[in-house]
Amino acid sequence: MICEDTPIALNEIQIFSGLTKQELRSVNRLMATVDVKAGHHLARQGEKGREFMVIKQGEATVNRDGKKITKLKRGDFFGENSAIADIPRTATVIADTDMVIGTMNRQEFSILLDEVPQLARKVLINTVQRLNDCGILS
Repeated sequence: MICEDTPIALNEIQIFSGLTKQELRSVNRLMATVDVKAGHHLARQGEKGREFMVIKQGEATVNRDGKKITKLKRGDFFGENSAIADIPRTATVIADTDMVIGTMNRQEFSILLDEVPQLARKVLINTVQRLNDCGILS
């Protein structure tokens, strides 16, 4: 049983599920854990993004063009587009609660995707699903 005030373990995060212990150690080695206060902007639409982030604890709201798109919670991740393609952030993400975030910079994320092809596939699938959900893909 997972306690809501306890940060989620890496193997309980959907994108990391199914990874071997060695692959999870690679993720852990490359990922920094950061505490974030409620109200903090984790990403701002249009700004250059440098990090991939996973929510270990807490919740955030995603806004695009000033409109609420969705809520993110424990186990959700974001920032993969900017981290992979060096493009501006496609949305603003604001912490609704105090949070614990796992984060990797672009270089660390690239290393991880090279080391764990299964993870690269999951990120690709999730990115395509998000683009489709936003009506960007037809």
